[in-house]
Amino acid sequence: MARIYQTRAWQDQLSPSIEEMELLALEAYANLPGDFRELTGEIIIQIAEFPTEEIMDDLALETPFDLLGLFEGRGIAERWNPATGEGPNRITLYRRAILDYWAENEETLGDIVTHVLIHEVGHHFGLSDDDMARIEDTVA
Repeated sequence: MARIYQTRAWQDQLSPSIEEMELLALEAYANLPGDFRELTGEIIIQIAEFPTEEIMDDLALETPFDLLGLFEGRGIAERWNPATGEGPNRITLYRRAILDYWAENEETLGDIVTHVLIHEVGHHFGLSDDDMARIEDTVA
């Protein structure tokens, strides 16, 4: 009977919407260590279904499923300046690629979103994989 219950528990479930994924990402970001979040300065976290054609071309992606997230912005020494017309740093998470990855792996969706956020910020600011693993361990 337990097997039937588990199936029924999922039969009415939908994958998270863009809005639900955004809430998950904002919560995950809020739970990251404060000193790590300070690297990003003022940041926007947004969700898109897939990367744009321009991003796909710039990164030479074969498919839109090849990119889970993207950090766009400036480093600490190049903080946002309203006079330049540039906005604050931004992380875009790609919903469909993340859901595809989730379906193929044995990780929670929250852990995947947290991992992508940490790695997008970490790679942008030159953190090592070991540094990022230590940060992930603090939020696990």
